[in-house]
Amino acid sequence: MIKHNVPATVDLFGHWFIVSQGKLWLPSVEAAPPLCRYDQLPKFLDGTESVCLLGAIEGVNCYLLNYTDRPHAEEEWHSARVLLQHPAAIFEHAARACQVALFLQTHRYCGQCGSSMHLVNWELAALCHKCGHRCYPRINPCVLIAVVNDKNQLLLARSARHKTGFFSILAGFVESAETLEQAAVREVKEEVGIEITNLRYMGSQPWPFPHSLMTAFIADYKSGELVCQPDEIEEAHWFDVDQLPQVPTVATLSGQVIEYIARGGR
Repeated sequence: MIKHNVPATVDLFGHWFIVSQGKLWLPSVEAAPPLCRYDQLPKFLDGTESVCLLGAIEGVNCYLLNYTDRPHAEEEWHSARVLLQHPAAIFEHAARACQVALFLQTHRYCGQCGSSMHLVNWELAALCHKCGHRCYPRINPCVLIAVVNDKNQLLLARSARHKTGFFSILAGFVESAETLEQAAVREVKEEVGIEITNLRYMGSQPWPFPHSLMTAFIADYKSGELVCQPDEIEEAHWFDVDQLPQVPTVATLSGQVIEYIARGGR
């Protein structure tokens, strides 16, 4: 369970995830978050930052330190994405730290009446004492869909946001009152114009950009011709699984699903 407002004693030891404006403080792109005592943390911290217990990695506690001042030395603040090269537990706690920090930052005032919000003692929630409005950290579910056909080919697409030559499986956010399965079918139809069937759930991954939860599926091609959604999908093709283009790293859920299929998984 996440615990907020942890007393910051000088000998408090653990992994420290220092977050400001959605970015993590790291001395370099290759470095892991500091593993040290509280009194050994960077000197730009002034001791007024709130501390939250996020969990533990192999018995060592992980803490969020929410730095609300203007970031010191901007070149030392990085997206949590750079931690994908580290053990999965490090990235998972970084994702949690960024999402909790965003919740604390964006729920200082009530969205219903405008009064100050207060963190409750027994759970991670913000409560308005004036109107009773209660808020919890926001999570946006997103579906990833790997479509395979009867020729042992995988459907990959390139969005307008990605560089030429880089492809991935299809993805999209779940809409209100929609199941994950319904979202998967809709997104594939909207983005590339085809019908799918036989959805199989593969797994999930927190994704702190800013507060997503990725859920992955494999589906079988059913019918239709590829027609790319304007302004969203630049190109989409069927690729032989032994001749894939540049795809996401296996540190990401989409990369893991692609590798699973390339190795013969279905």
